[in-house]
Amino acid sequence: MQRRHFALMLAASAALASGVAMAKDYPDSPVTIIVPYAAGGVSDIMGRALGQALSKQLGQSVIIENKPGAAGAMGVLDIKRARPDGYRLTLTPAGIFRQPHVQKVQYDPVKDVRYIATFMTYDFVITVPPDSPFKTVKELVDYAKAHPGEITYGTPGNYTGNHIAMAALEKATGAQFTHVPFKGDSETINAVLGKQIKVGVFANSAHTYIQSGKLRALATTADKRPPAFGTIPTLRESGYPIDIPSPNGLAGPKGLPDAIVTKLQNAVKAAMDDPDFQKQLTMNAVRPYYLDSAAYTKFAAEMFKREGEIVKGLTLN
Repeated sequence: MQRRHFALMLAASAALASGVAMAKDYPDSPVTIIVPYAAGGVSDIMGRALGQALSKQLGQSVIIENKPGAAGAMGVLDIKRARPDGYRLTLTPAGIFRQPHVQKVQYDPVKDVRYIATFMTYDFVITVPPDSPFKTVKELVDYAKAHPGEITYGTPGNYTGNHIAMAALEKATGAQFTHVPFKGDSETINAVLGKQIKVGVFANSAHTYIQSGKLRALATTADKRPPAFGTIPTLRESGYPIDIPSPNGLAGPKGLPDAIVTKLQNAVKAAMDDPDFQKQLTMNAVRPYYLDSAAYTKFAAEMFKREGEIVKGLTLN
């Protein structure tokens, strides 16, 4: 028994030494980051901005590979097959914690992923056309309660954070809205501007439309007022106990050595101070949001559980 214990200790020490040695030389070739969305969107823009800033910190090129599909889970599915050496990583949007509760998937967001760090968060905003009679969320909710199903709202699709936000508002208030899913924010914005629907729920893509007066914002689903939407009340401020966290982070395959994770999380933190990265945050109206690996791993487990409870408890039409 003592010999076996000693052998296990030696093996563990050897593995630790190997991981430290690997991290010392890491990276000695380009690193690939998967963006699980099509090119041109905010996630792609911010993923590329992070990649450029990380390349300065790591001293190697960072290659962005777009893999849209599977509700933002293509990156997680990809790294399940990747070697845990830090050369193939993925962005991890919040939707990966919700999707397993919606349909059968080929990944476990807690067991199959090594979370490195978050670098930004999205904020959802409930909007109406500028000539809408609704000037507050309360007015919208009161009308929807008196006229069930008459208020149509658009989102980029079923089970998106945008959809969850309105479903949660229904549950909290007893109001009844009618969901109209679209393929993306641009289609939804056009539908609101064209008066095809009465309400649009967007992420940060609506910022320029709100600034120009083409959309009126009623509330955000953030836990506190984001700088980009500083004049807009949150749902909590409006009297509804709802916030929808939606951070985006960086992750690798399970088994990624601690030393490499530490190196990468520190690089992400430093990259977030890069002037070009900061510029893209401002231009795209998204918030910087940093969690290190330990905090992000804890958040992932809690978020996965929370999303299951939300999906189970809501009627998502």
